[in-house]
Amino acid sequence: MLVLGGVLSTLGDRLGSMVGKARLSLFNLRPRKTAVVITALTGSVISAVSLGLMLLVSARLRVGLFELDQIQNRLQQSRNALRQSKAELRHSAEEQRHSLQELSRSRDDLQRAQRGRQQAMNGREEAMASQRKAEGQLSQAQARVSSLRRELQPLQNQRQRLEAERDRLSHEVQGRDAEIQRTETELAGVRRRIAAGEQELKGLETNLLALRRGDVVIASGQPLATAKVKLANPGQAKAVIDSLLQRANLSAFQRVLPGKPADRQILMVPRSDIDRLESLLRQNGTWVVSIRSAGNVLRGETRVLAFPELRPNRQVVHKGEQLARTILEAGATSPEEVRSRLNLLLAAAFTKVQRQGTLVDGLQFDVARFNALGKSLSERPANQAASLEAIAINDADTPDPIVVDLHWSNESNSRHHRP
Repeated sequence: MLVLGGVLSTLGDRLGSMVGKARLSLFNLRPRKTAVVITALTGSVISAVSLGLMLLVSARLRVGLFELDQIQNRLQQSRNALRQSKAELRHSAEEQRHSLQELSRSRDDLQRAQRGRQQAMNGREEAMASQRKAEGQLSQAQARVSSLRRELQPLQNQRQRLEAERDRLSHEVQGRDAEIQRTETELAGVRRRIAAGEQELKGLETNLLALRRGDVVIASGQPLATAKVKLANPGQAKAVIDSLLQRANLSAFQRVLPGKPADRQILMVPRSDIDRLESLLRQNGTWVVSIRSAGNVLRGETRVLAFPELRPNRQVVHKGEQLARTILEAGATSPEEVRSRLNLLLAAAFTKVQRQGTLVDGLQFDVARFNALGKSLSERPANQAASLEAIAINDADTPDPIVVDLHWSNESNSRHHRP
């Protein structure tokens, strides 16, 4: 292409010189202007031939010259498709992360339920230990009853003999008033002993019946009275403690001796514990005070040993807080499966509030709404999975009752259903 350009330029120069020397004229132009035009045309031919050869030899030049716009459009479309693919990939990764979080929460719910089951089994073992202790006390009471019966039998025989002797002496000897008086005095003493023995026998028989039933009315560690205390004046501590002890004594009396008037003190709390409690209550802050039983107490006992427990008050549950969540699988529509899963949800919620520090013995909920929820879940389509939740209705501090509401949502569209 370089050689051809040189040849064409040489020919153009010679042609221009020849036209100039011949003083030719084109288009009525002057000879000099005609030579310039011939030279310009020769340069144009050089450019056209150069471009034609380049296009003929280089396919990439042809593509770049005639298809560049189309290539740029396809490149822009490819970049847009790449950005869209990256966005879809990020969206898929986000959905996968949410799925992993749901799986982790389900595993946590299962572990909490297993821990609740383990606690229930531990409570059962404690109850069996209490039952074995009660059986030992039953054996001792039975032995004591047998011993008293053996002791009472000779006394009853003696009373019969003395009564017979008294009758005989009364009929035979009118003048032996002194001896009769002595005999009656002895007989009265025997009767008092018999009455005391019968009273003791009756009490033992009552305790024996309680032991046979395993009638433990107060469990070890069970709270007898609980109060939230914030003193405006440190001098009020003693009055608050006395009022709490009176409530605890009344509660213990009504459980241990039901039907009898609470006319005496059966609650026994160490004086040192009360003094320590009084000194702690004088400090600033809001406290939760509980009087708890120190051991298992049977119906009919006359003493209840207890100890005080003090802890700072704090909020353990917030209104609207989700306490537990579980999934009811598609196909689980029988009333037994639904009720079992709802009970598991309540157990998980109670385990959570216990870990958060509540002192209540259980959760409160509307039984009618609970039954309606179970019916609604049983009547849902068989191919529909349900997400169950336990939600706190109000705020609750350490000693406050905890009220929950149960509801479910469709896993496919997250639409909430309430009974």
